[in-house]
Amino acid sequence: MGLAGSAALAEASSFGLSADANFYTIDTGAGLVFKIRRLDNGVSTQSAGDIASMVYNGVQYQDQSRGSQVNSGFDFLYTGVSAVSVNAEAIGADYIKVTVVAGNLTHYYIVKKGVNNIFMGTYFTSEPSTLGLARFILRVPIAALPNGPVPSDLRGTTTTVESGDVFGLPNGQTRSKHYSNLRLKDWQYIGATSASAGMWVVRDNNEGNSGGPFYRSLLNQATATNQELTYIVNYGEAQTETLRTNILNSYTLVFNDGSAPGAVDTAFFSGLGLTGYVGPAGRGRVAGVGLTGRDAGYEYTVGFANATAQYWAKADPATGHFDSAGMLPGTYTMKVYKNEYAVDTRSVTVTAGGTVALNTIAIAGDPSAAAPLWRIGDWDGTPAEFINGDKVTTMHPSDVRMASWSPGDYQVGTSNAATGFPAYQWKNVNGTLTIKFNLTQSQIADYQLRLGITAAFAGGRPKPQVNGWIPANPSPSTQPSTRTLTVGTYRGNNTMYTFSVPASELQVGQNVLTLTAISGSSGVTYLSPGYAWDAVDMIKQ
Repeated sequence: MGLAGSAALAEASSFGLSADANFYTIDTGAGLVFKIRRLDNGVSTQSAGDIASMVYNGVQYQDQSRGSQVNSGFDFLYTGVSAVSVNAEAIGADYIKVTVVAGNLTHYYIVKKGVNNIFMGTYFTSEPSTLGLARFILRVPIAALPNGPVPSDLRGTTTTVESGDVFGLPNGQTRSKHYSNLRLKDWQYIGATSASAGMWVVRDNNEGNSGGPFYRSLLNQATATNQELTYIVNYGEAQTETLRTNILNSYTLVFNDGSAPGAVDTAFFSGLGLTGYVGPAGRGRVAGVGLTGRDAGYEYTVGFANATAQYWAKADPATGHFDSAGMLPGTYTMKVYKNEYAVDTRSVTVTAGGTVALNTIAIAGDPSAAAPLWRIGDWDGTPAEFINGDKVTTMHPSDVRMASWSPGDYQVGTSNAATGFPAYQWKNVNGTLTIKFNLTQSQIADYQLRLGITAAFAGGRPKPQVNGWIPANPSPSTQPSTRTLTVGTYRGNNTMYTFSVPASELQVGQNVLTLTAISGSSGVTYLSPGYAWDAVDMIKQ
């Protein structure tokens, strides 16, 4: 280590808070020294309240030309509001708290003596209006933190594929910040590393977000200049719920040697006077004995949601037992999910300090329970089993690694979902799909045709035709208004379209079902109306 690094480590040897006209400087006493900007200096993406410097073990982890901040800066959260107040204080001998207030939003930076973490909390009574979202974005010089997720690494891209946020490499592969997404229930931390260090954002229970346990949003982006880590408090893209407010959303920036971070203890928040903080005594839980009627091939999740908060718990794979603790009081809609498909819905009311004990729940809402004449895919709320279903969350539909979206006719009995039916269908890409199935005389009967989708864009929906029988056009489903299929998510609102096919329209021998993507809207190729498939089947009426 050079003299500059040695000096920085020496500077970091004493826990404390200091201030000058421009910055509050906080020393963890363990190797991390960071600065919070006190005043607005009039530079874009540099606002009062931003993190302006982060030196860890002698290395600068903050882009000096931009801040790490909520949205694009605290002075640009609410229309017509630019005033920002920043105050710092030591609380006892072991804690330092910086409070940033901008409009209806309060943000905290908190340090615990001897710990190289920046604990953060964001509370707002109304959604920030300029961007219509709430996030904290960390901007780190790429040389200091070069290793992040590959799907969102833009270095080497040479073309713009879509909307200024999806890019192409010369070899035909695609990259985007959107392709760093994971289902919310599947991650506890995000981050990036160098050869000797790691920066991680460890989330709380995410009770103030929206979209539920399967919601996907951008997390990382690497550019030629920065490694960006984005913690989503709540976000409008591909959103199926109203954005939640009046929750203290806590998350922690962890500095370490590059190893995966462990759980973060924030119990000490109780003594810091944080707006919106609700301790364990003010919370309750829901516990269920078990779930019967499960499909052993799938994971089950129990989700809870109301206008105030959201929670979820994994069901035990052997018994279906579940336990959701730390819930704010209130009445919740509780849904049991087979993978991502709701197979049971009910209501529960949580009280502070109380436990709602539920007896064994018998699952009765799984469409897969009905014996089909034939079925393509399965009712699990995802297109994962279809062509390209394993790729749609990490690359653009035009990516060279994608198989053809137009596989040809599907023959029931010989074709299979993985090679014969596409995960997505668009009006201007693979607008008509054909399914052929054979019937014997004894199989001629009245049937219900069921078409399941998990998301739709621009009013896209499937219209069937069976032989010469054509039903009325189905109505559009209720879906997010933003892009979904091209930005790494199939997660919208699961929708099942049902059609009664009379026996008189079926015939012995070969029958032909066509599925045509329809919409009153238009678009070009992958931005034309479309949808993600869940399952297609026919069952007896």
